[in-house]
Amino acid sequence: MIKLRPKRFSRSSSKLGGGGGGGGATNATTTTTGEIKWELRPGGMLVQKRECKENSDEGVITIRVSTVSKWHDISIQSTSTFGELKMVLSILTNLEAEEQRLLFKGKEREDEEHLHMVGVKDKDKVLMLEDPAIKERKLLGLARTQIIGSPYRTIRV
Repeated sequence: MIKLRPKRFSRSSSKLGGGGGGGGATNATTTTTGEIKWELRPGGMLVQKRECKENSDEGVITIRVSTVSKWHDISIQSTSTFGELKMVLSILTNLEAEEQRLLFKGKEREDEEHLHMVGVKDKDKVLMLEDPAIKERKLLGLARTQIIGSPYRTIRV
């Protein structure tokens, strides 16, 4: 016969406060630093306790945006969208936001997606490329102006 032992969620000897499980208050274990802290939610679910940093600069992250030939370190709020990041990049790179494509972890990101929801953290790298369709339109536009602008022969009056 196999004897099963109950597993403890924490290394400390303190146990979770228990009892009724009502009142809306959370009960957390008291552990020393370096150990996992657990809390008991009012519904009875045992979850890992979140770490709350009280710094005012907590939401600001630095992202390294790499273009083909250059890179830029940009400080931005972690709750910003990729569209807002494109606006900041348009100032630095002289490319309009519609002309930019931002890739993070190998996928192109939409303007409405938030940085923190996709998983962008401090000191992560984002790749910026120029939209090939717009680049081609620009080149065709330049070619047309050169053809139209250059006279075949000069007319003298």
